[in-house]
Amino acid sequence: MMSLDPMLKARSVAVVGASERSGSVGDQTIRQLISGGFVGEVHAVNPRYESVHGISAVPSLEDIGASVDLAVLAVANGQLEAEMEKVLSTGTRSVAIFASCHGEAAGGGSLRDRLRDLADRGGVPICGGNGMGFLNVEERIRVCGFYQPEDLRPGGVAFLSHSGSLFSAMLHNQRGIKFNLVVSTGLEINTSMDAYMRWALDLGSTRVLALFLETIRDPDGFRQALGRADEMDVPVIALKVGATSKGQEAVATHSEGLAGDDAVYEALFEAHGVHRVWSMDEMADTVELFASGRRATASGLAAVHDSGGERALLIDTADRVGVELPPLGERATTRLSRVLDPGLEPVNPIDAWGTGRDAEEVFVECLQAVADDPAVGAVAFCVDLTAEEKPDYAYSDAAFTVAGLTGKPLTVLSNLTTTVDPAQAARLREGGIPVLEGTETGLRAIRHLLDRHERSIRLPLSSRLSPASNPVPEVAGEADALHVLDSYGIPVPRFEVAADEAALLEAAGRIGYPIVLKTAEPVDHKTEQGGVVVGLEDEARLADAYRDLASRLGPRVLAAEQIPHGVEIGLGMVDDEEFGPVVIISAGGGLIETMSDRVAVLPPVDKAGAVRALDRLRIRHLLDGARGRPPSDLDSLAEVIARFSEMAADGTGQVGAMDVNPVIAGPAGAVAVDALIKPR
Repeated sequence: MMSLDPMLKARSVAVVGASERSGSVGDQTIRQLISGGFVGEVHAVNPRYESVHGISAVPSLEDIGASVDLAVLAVANGQLEAEMEKVLSTGTRSVAIFASCHGEAAGGGSLRDRLRDLADRGGVPICGGNGMGFLNVEERIRVCGFYQPEDLRPGGVAFLSHSGSLFSAMLHNQRGIKFNLVVSTGLEINTSMDAYMRWALDLGSTRVLALFLETIRDPDGFRQALGRADEMDVPVIALKVGATSKGQEAVATHSEGLAGDDAVYEALFEAHGVHRVWSMDEMADTVELFASGRRATASGLAAVHDSGGERALLIDTADRVGVELPPLGERATTRLSRVLDPGLEPVNPIDAWGTGRDAEEVFVECLQAVADDPAVGAVAFCVDLTAEEKPDYAYSDAAFTVAGLTGKPLTVLSNLTTTVDPAQAARLREGGIPVLEGTETGLRAIRHLLDRHERSIRLPLSSRLSPASNPVPEVAGEADALHVLDSYGIPVPRFEVAADEAALLEAAGRIGYPIVLKTAEPVDHKTEQGGVVVGLEDEARLADAYRDLASRLGPRVLAAEQIPHGVEIGLGMVDDEEFGPVVIISAGGGLIETMSDRVAVLPPVDKAGAVRALDRLRIRHLLDGARGRPPSDLDSLAEVIARFSEMAADGTGQVGAMDVNPVIAGPAGAVAVDALIKPR
């Protein structure tokens, strides 16, 4: 593994293609190094100049006379190969490339591959190409061919992006987010996202790791980096694009990499506690909230408003995004009743605006009362921070007062980004109080904070349910698959395989009626082929059904006891080539293909993890009973999922896919009634 220190902590930088031509990357690279206050050596390399912005210029990298930590190749694609050869000959220790790196190398083949081969031969890490470089803000190193704000101050956020534009957009944020490291990773010719992640985590200053992801080029390294962040309790916030088929095509076109199956990323992020966001606005709100440093102490939010209508908006939005608004305890209710005007209810969330008399004192007492409630993990002061004719700091002063009296997260949540007064927001942020700029994105950020608390109090993943099992054996059909499930302690129906009518009737007598009859011939989609008959209550009906199946699909059949009705759940496993086995839990039966209702987890999971996964399904409420039906045995279903996940883990490398559909979850337990196991 190549050290990134010569790149990200460079003490000497050579800019190949340095220029004074306004707008060129060679011009802006020199300007950024100077304006950022770089204290190391800067060498300008360009045969057409004697000096560039006051820095003596040399014709070639070879004319510097000494090796440098970092060479910035601010040149076109056609010059990259020759300049990389000079990098190796001069002992230069790292490289940054802005150009696209598309096209052919001089000797044929891909230019990108040629650059990688050269760099790997010399042990030289490359930042880029097709990127915008990096900024190590705390070391005052700006290696960027494009203008970035001059007033950046160091902080605890590391932002790593496959998108150069979003790299720049985050640096231009007007929220006061402070970074220690920002990297545009580009094509990742030989330095992938996980290497920058590890380097950022090794910085003592990193408190939040934010990622914009298109693809993952080193899956093992990425998992290890996520595991390291998890161990260090550094929140990872990720925006992963390519969740849809069209998005995946766009990623492949832009990054020359595959976006991958989104279910795999869902499972990976869930396993490592990654906070997945779906927009850059949600990213900014979540980064700002986590960067403030305070952690939730319980799983619920309390909100204090100056508007009844906006209170109702928050209630609806919180329900939609999954933020709990817990009822307040008696002590908090009593305190609120003392200060709220008549007609205002002492309930969470609180509309505290009455006559407007003594407003600051009322808001302080309301905020403090809910902050002191043990069921409240975080507090939101929901006001719009609009600009006033004369500056009025009553709201921000109230927030400062309460923030000084509680250690819980306190945020100002505004409903409309464009109405936020920059001066008031800056004053709050300078005082350590995050300002979230949008009802939904703000509540999603708060949900991530509350989720982190929930995860922190969970018991660690339990050990295996049983001693390590033998590898999953090879299977030839459904009967073999059901035997494998049974060997893992997963309940299955009583069943037998028969090759003729007489053997079938004898088997049915042992199993007991009613019978489910299925073809045991190698038939795809046997239900659609008419290969499954249910509810056969006597010998005559069973014999008729058998003759029909045998005539159409072949003589071998499987007879099984019929399991009573219940909620149908689907379980699947795919062995992803990059990240390994992934378990999919979904709505089962016929709904598995008609409803996009599924969650993905990395195996193995314990019963508690299985319940958490089930809680994310839209059909979860059916397990509690619906339309007068009794509730399903959730504990039994969780056990089935946990044992299936263990089986999936054991099948790594030899099993390509497993499908159990459905698992019927009823009041008496959960039973897997159909199964398929495919070799890798």
